[in-house]
Amino acid sequence: MPRNARILGFLGLAPQAAALLVLLMGWIAWRFAALSLAYAYAALIFSFLGGLWWGLAAARPDRAPGWVWYAAIAPSLIALVTAIPWATGLEWPGPSLIVLGAAIVLSLAVDRKLVAAQLAPAWWMRLRTPLSLGLGFLTIASGLAA
Repeated sequence: MPRNARILGFLGLAPQAAALLVLLMGWIAWRFAALSLAYAYAALIFSFLGGLWWGLAAARPDRAPGWVWYAAIAPSLIALVTAIPWATGLEWPGPSLIVLGAAIVLSLAVDRKLVAAQLAPAWWMRLRTPLSLGLGFLTIASGLAA
């Protein structure tokens, strides 16, 4: 596994951990900012993951099963749908954070299939598993703390 991928990947958990810390500490003045940033960060990273899947498929279109292209756009669409409660004044962000966190955890199924299809490198799951579980559970915890 490339050293930069490992270091930067794990550093990428810090913003979500910081948002959760603010929520758990009960800092009322920062509560809305922490919730908003936790939601935005999860949505951005989940969309980024879809872009990674698209890039893996685009790099090897001869090997990419058709489902990969559809799976690659799903994270952005899921993230967009979870913004609807905020945009329409419904309950937000707790449920949206929980849905995003669960989707991030479940994204590991796509990652496993990408490795099996030999679209992702052999080390992919050693990186993706702790990152998806970490971000997914930090996001769910933020939703529960909302």
